[in-house]
Amino acid sequence: MRNDDESQACLLSAILDGSEDGVLATDRDNRIVSVNERFFSVWGVPRPSGPLAGLSLSPVEPLHDAVLSRVVAPADFQGWIRRVQPLTEQADSGDVPLKDGRTLRGHSIPWRAGSGEPLGRIWYFRDVTEVVRSIQTIEASERRYRTAFQTTLDAIAITTLAGGVYVDVNQAFEDITQYSRDELIGRSSLELGIWADTGDRLYFAEKVRREQARVRLEARFRKKNGDVFWGMFSVSPMEFNGEPCLLSITRDITESKATQDELARHRDSLEQLVAERTAELSRAKEAAEAASVAKSAFLANMSHEIRTPLNAITGMAYLIRRGGLTPQQAAQLDKLVGAGEHLLKVINGILELSRIEAGKIVVAEAPLRVESILENVVSMLHVRAADKHLRLLTQCEPLPADLLGDATLLQQALLNYAANAVKFTENGSVILRVTLLEVHPDDALLRFEVEDSGIGIEQDVLPRLFRAFEQADNTMTRKHGGTGLGLAITRELAERMGGDAGATSCPGEGSTFWFTARLRRGQLAGLPAEPFDGDAEAVLGEVFPGRRVLLADDEPINREIAELMLVGAGLDVDTAEDGVEAVRRVAQDAGYDLILMDMQMPNMDGLEATRQIRGLPGGRDIPIVAMTANAFAEDRARCLAAGMNDFISKPIDPDRIFSTVLCWLQRRASELG
Repeated sequence: MRNDDESQACLLSAILDGSEDGVLATDRDNRIVSVNERFFSVWGVPRPSGPLAGLSLSPVEPLHDAVLSRVVAPADFQGWIRRVQPLTEQADSGDVPLKDGRTLRGHSIPWRAGSGEPLGRIWYFRDVTEVVRSIQTIEASERRYRTAFQTTLDAIAITTLAGGVYVDVNQAFEDITQYSRDELIGRSSLELGIWADTGDRLYFAEKVRREQARVRLEARFRKKNGDVFWGMFSVSPMEFNGEPCLLSITRDITESKATQDELARHRDSLEQLVAERTAELSRAKEAAEAASVAKSAFLANMSHEIRTPLNAITGMAYLIRRGGLTPQQAAQLDKLVGAGEHLLKVINGILELSRIEAGKIVVAEAPLRVESILENVVSMLHVRAADKHLRLLTQCEPLPADLLGDATLLQQALLNYAANAVKFTENGSVILRVTLLEVHPDDALLRFEVEDSGIGIEQDVLPRLFRAFEQADNTMTRKHGGTGLGLAITRELAERMGGDAGATSCPGEGSTFWFTARLRRGQLAGLPAEPFDGDAEAVLGEVFPGRRVLLADDEPINREIAELMLVGAGLDVDTAEDGVEAVRRVAQDAGYDLILMDMQMPNMDGLEATRQIRGLPGGRDIPIVAMTANAFAEDRARCLAAGMNDFISKPIDPDRIFSTVLCWLQRRASELG
C-alpha cells in the first residue's frame, strides 16, 4: 500500500510540474503532498525554505499566512477553503481578488485512488485578471449602450431580419410613432401599419439582406393616430442576442422636407443656369491649369536651355583667360563676359518674376547667418564699386543666433537693392544695414536697408518703382540699362517672407531702399559652410592634390570646362555622360572623394543616380554636389531630398566651384580622420 501511495505521489508531482496553473495537492488530513513552482509565481509569494511536503494548510503555517496576506477579503477566501475541504464535496470554483489588483480563479477537485478511495484534494489557481476585466468592460459597455439607446433623440428600433418583428425600441421611437413599447414588441411594422408605403419597408429589408451594408433613404411613416410624417431612415444589419437583426434609426424631417420642397421650386429654375455656368467655369479651370502646367514646364526648360550654353560661354572665357591674352584680347573677353552676365541677369529676372506670379516660389527654412549674407553681397559688388571709387559698407545689429530662413531669397532681395545703388551712385558710399525690429521666442522681424548717396528719386516716381518693368526713367534713351524687375521681385520675395518693401529718397541726396522679413527661430541642422576667404584653387592644389572627383554631365562642352578647371586645380577627375555610368563607376570603385552631379541627364537623371549611389557599399558617405542648370529653389530642394549634400547652379562661377569643392574635401578629410 505504501508503494501505491508513493507511485500516486510521483505521478501527481509529474502532473503538477507540467501544469500552467498554480497547483497544490493535499492529503486526507489537509497536509501538503505536492506543489508546483507555478503556484508561487501565480500567487506572488516566495517559496518557503525547506521541504513543503507534510505542511498543514492550517492558519499557523507560513505558506498559508503568505497566501492569505495577498487576498483582498481573507474571510471570504478562508470560508471557501473550509467549504470545499471535506472529501465528500464535489468540484467547486471561486474567484479570489488579490491586493495587487489581479484576480485568481481557484478550482478544487477531490483526489481519489484508482479504487475510488479519497486521497485528498487538488487546488488549481489561474490568473484570470484580463478575463475579469474584459467581462467588466463588456458590462460597462452594455450599460453605456443602454443609456445611449434610451436617451438619444433619434428613434431607434431593432427588428428581426425575417418578418420585421420589433425586438427592442427606445423611448424616442415610442414618442415619434405614439405606440407604447408593449404595443410594439413582438409585432411587425407591417402589421401595425407604421410604413405609409409598405413597399419601402420590403425594399429596405431586401437591399440590406442582399448587400449586407447600411441603407439610408427618406421615407414616409404613419403614426398611431394616422398622421403621416417624413423620416430620414437608415437601416443596417446587426446581431442581437445571437440572432441576425436589423438596426433602424429614424429622424423626423417633416419640417426640413417642407423647406426642401420650397427650395426645390427655386432650384429647378436655376439648375440650367448653374449647369451652364459650371460648364464655363470648368472649361476655364481646365484651361488655366493647362496654362499653369505649360508655363511651369516652359520656365524650367527655359532656365535649363539658357543656362547651359551660358555656362559654356563663361566657362570657356575663364579657360581662355587663363591661357594668356594680349591686352586687347583681354578687353574684348571682358566685354564678352560682361554681356553674358548681363544676359543671365535679364533672364534670371524674367524667369524669377514669372515664377513668383505663378506661385512657384518656395521659401526654404534653414539655419542662416545674416552677417554672411551681407558679406556675400559685398563680395559680389566689390569690384563694381571699386571701379567707381565707392565705399561699400555694412552695419548689422546683434541678432539672435538661432534664426531660420531662406538665405538664397534674402541674398537675392538684398543684392537687387545693392546692385541698383551701385549702378545709380557716382560717388560717395553705399551702406548695407540690418536692424532688429521685433524679437519673440518663436520668430524675429528684421529690416534690411541699402542707403546710397546717389542721384535720388522724385517723390511722385517712388510708388511705381516696385511695379514690374518700371523705372524712374522709363524712356528708350535713359542713361542706365536694366529691365526694371529687381525692385518688383524684391517686394514679392519680402511678402513671401512675411514682410514688406519700400523706399525713401530725396533728389540729389540719395535713397534708402528697405524690406522686412519675419524669420522663425529654432534649432535645425548646422549652419551652412562659410564661404572660403582666399584663393580656394591654390589651396586645393597645395592641400588636396590628386584627390579623386567623379564628374557626371551629359553636355560635352560643360563637362570639358568643369574637367579642365578641376584638373587645373590639381584634382584627379573621372567623367560620366549620364547617371547610369556614374552609378556603374561608383559600384566598381567607391574610392571617390567627391561627386559633381548634373541634375538633368538622359537614361538616368542625377536624382535617381544619387539615390542608387547612396544604396551602394561605400556610396553612402561620398559627398555629392549638384552642378546643374536647373537653378530654382525647388530644384535645390529636390536634390537635397534625393541625398545630395550641396547645390551649385550654372553658369558656374569658378570661385564658387573651387570654394565648394574645397569645403567638401575638407569635411571628407575630417570625417576620415
